[in-house]
Amino acid sequence: MPDDEQQIRTLIERWAAAVHAGDLDAVLADHAPDIVMFDVPPPYAGVRGLEAYEATWPPFFAWQAQGASFDIESLDVVAGGDVAYAHALLRCGTREDLAARPVNRLRLTLGLRRDDGRWVVAHEHHSFPIEL
Repeated sequence: MPDDEQQIRTLIERWAAAVHAGDLDAVLADHAPDIVMFDVPPPYAGVRGLEAYEATWPPFFAWQAQGASFDIESLDVVAGGDVAYAHALLRCGTREDLAARPVNRLRLTLGLRRDDGRWVVAHEHHSFPIEL
């Protein structure tokens, strides 16, 4: 299903560009009303629902406005008939963060489903590796 994979790739690239631009409406555009997200910062049990997901973004945008990047470095997509997943590595950090840890990448995993003929993000997971 290369067409589905390309649609999903475009959706994710559009989402990442919206995150980078701080465009909240575009960040939310392709997310399911019942999204579940596990993020780097608390809450540790994650957030559930589009309203709770929306509330997580303003603090990130404020941090990012200090000059942080949010750029996809690699993206892999697998699509079935009605469900798909994707995983990506992103350069996410300030210049100082990236200079101090040049190989550190934000890990992103997305679960998508087809709703009314279009792909939506139903699960989103962000993480950084723990440095021991």
